[in-house]
Amino acid sequence: MHMLDVGKLEEALKLLGALLSDRGHHFAVVAVGGGGLQLIGVIDRPTKDIDLVALIERDELVSPGRTLPATLAEAVADVARVLDLESTWMNGGPASLLDLGLPDGFRARLERRTYGGLELSLASRFDQIHFKLYAAADDEPGGKHHVDLKRLRPSEEELRTAAAWAKTHDVSDEFARLIAEVLRDFGVEE
Repeated sequence: MHMLDVGKLEEALKLLGALLSDRGHHFAVVAVGGGGLQLIGVIDRPTKDIDLVALIERDELVSPGRTLPATLAEAVADVARVLDLESTWMNGGPASLLDLGLPDGFRARLERRTYGGLELSLASRFDQIHFKLYAAADDEPGGKHHVDLKRLRPSEEELRTAAAWAKTHDVSDEFARLIAEVLRDFGVEE
């Protein structure tokens, strides 16, 4: 199975959009994580997937759930077979972020791209800082989330804003300690 560099990811998205269009379907999705970071030009490391935090239905963000809607999942699986990708190359893994609340102003900052029957909205650099800080708390120093966060070059103010948001998703003292450790790695004291 192939990892996704930006070229392979673009190829997969174009094929997915064409399949959806040919089958008379249209999906609007919102992506975060490594695949999204590739597409907005922040990272160039290969990734195994593109993570969907939401679907857009009737102009509302809704959870994609762990299992994507059947017609989308079928098209994703078909693309995986054609391009020799993991069957989960597009998934709703981070859907719980939507349930717990996205950063204020998230929708207004989305970057939209159209691939046939697929409208892909990408989380902004600012929002990705939030998600990567949240993920870095559970990652070892030097792990991919730490590295991605460094590539985002967050300011102290952006890190503080992201930390405050992350702590609304996990209110435990242990998580607060982990966030403080990551912040210290970036020279920010709480």
